[in-house]
Amino acid sequence: MIFPEECKYVGLANTRPLGEKVYFLSRWLIRETPEGYEILSVKPADGEGLMRDVAATWVLARPDETYLYPEPVNFNDRSRLISLAAASGYRCTIFRSPDESRTFVIDPDPGSLLTVHVYDIIPPRPHLAAILEELEGVGLFGDLGVRFEYHIRDIRETAAEVYPCRAGGFDRTLDADPLAGKEHVAGCLTAKQFCSENYGEEVEIAEICPLTQVAEEPFIARCCRGEREGVGEWNGKFGGVVHWGAAPHTIDAVLRGAVAGWREHEGSDRSR
Repeated sequence: MIFPEECKYVGLANTRPLGEKVYFLSRWLIRETPEGYEILSVKPADGEGLMRDVAATWVLARPDETYLYPEPVNFNDRSRLISLAAASGYRCTIFRSPDESRTFVIDPDPGSLLTVHVYDIIPPRPHLAAILEELEGVGLFGDLGVRFEYHIRDIRETAAEVYPCRAGGFDRTLDADPLAGKEHVAGCLTAKQFCSENYGEEVEIAEICPLTQVAEEPFIARCCRGEREGVGEWNGKFGGVVHWGAAPHTIDAVLRGAVAGWREHEGSDRSR
């Protein structure tokens, strides 16, 4: 797969105000021909000026192999661009940004992206999953080479009598209603501790903590226990844990730590 790290290395060769010279940063050229667009690899000659003679050039993708994606995209959302290129049916897909810059993907390989498994719950809003989608959309994870697979559990499926809080739209919740002490409660370790301290040991807890649902790695999950936050193993699976209402910068930091840790020991006793 060829996917330029930054668009500053990609030049447009539709006009030639200085003849055959190219900008010194150029490594690839997009050139429009009567048959369509082609992609060239270019090697500028040694020198000190901004514009250099061309030492070598060769065609990487012919017009019949190249597709021009019709809508502007965010270049930093690299996993999305790889997926779009793979779905195009062409060897090469050219993309443009809102500011009319260009980049391309040749021989897209979605398998090169590391799958990170995301564990969260609804209702209410799945905070971790929602923040990850928002950050991915603005391209914050473009340098990580990851894609996300979401495992979002609907806690209403527990058919519990009592749920954690009113924020989920439930009629009877721990934060607002007293218990008789024998109810079926959807909750986690914190709920179990709360019920034990206030209503005794007969309350039945249906476990809903996203961390207890982890079955794939590497993962990132949400949990309300602050002591669990960070990067490590949970039930033999490697990943990261963030607190219930973690800020975006914390989610980003934990995700990066989990990805770096995973890749550090990848190929030894673990695999993708």
